[in-house]
Amino acid sequence: MIADRARSLWRGAVTVIVVLAIYEAVARSGHFAPALMPTLGVVLQTLLGSLLDGSMFEHAAATLYRVLCGFGLAVFVGLPLGVLMGRFRPVENFVLPLASALMPIPSLAWIPVFILWLGLGNAVTILIVLYAALFPMLLNTWSGVRAVNPIWLRAAGAMGANENALFWKVIIPGASPFIIAGLRQSFLRAWVAVIGAEMLAASNFGLGWVIFDAKEFLNTDVMLSSLIVIGFIGFVTERLVFGSLERATIYRWGMAQAAKT
Repeated sequence: MIADRARSLWRGAVTVIVVLAIYEAVARSGHFAPALMPTLGVVLQTLLGSLLDGSMFEHAAATLYRVLCGFGLAVFVGLPLGVLMGRFRPVENFVLPLASALMPIPSLAWIPVFILWLGLGNAVTILIVLYAALFPMLLNTWSGVRAVNPIWLRAAGAMGANENALFWKVIIPGASPFIIAGLRQSFLRAWVAVIGAEMLAASNFGLGWVIFDAKEFLNTDVMLSSLIVIGFIGFVTERLVFGSLERATIYRWGMAQAAKT
């Protein structure tokens, strides 16, 4: 297990090192002005400075707050509603056409409307995140519940399982690969939405606002520093949160298995 984890980390490190080396080579080639493509040393110096003075932590905390609020609301609404859609045809018939009509509309297209209704600030950004994250959670959960093998349900019912036992012992484990995939997709869309929303609707805090503000002054090093922080938070969330959730659920229950190294 430890050897597999070490190999996985090494493969990831090699990929990152290669990408950074290519970037550094292009930055030093002279094809781009230093202000447009600073070297890694300049970017890291700017990142370290923003971490030491606390400004980067403040902006990251503001962005995380908006992401977690919107994402949490999307899970709170989308997960049970997706289960109901999968279990009860009238709920599916009512919700699915509405989701099919709203899902193709980009979340950022709602920003001008929400600004007119609510003004600038956290409320607009959180609503945008909720809108972006809701549909992957809803539709993946619905698909997962529908994909549960009917034989499992009939077998559990024949052994005397009531609706509560069917839900927790059969439906949730059977749909868990889809649910976790929905969580991943929702969290990814939440990050995309929050950065875009902060660029347009936030006041003066958040990583998206930092990137947009830095663009106005050609502070590319600040923009890249913020992107590094966004990537780091996403990487940690993917490996520690969703990876641990998979190991504790679908791998443990035998619903899926890890890829061969």
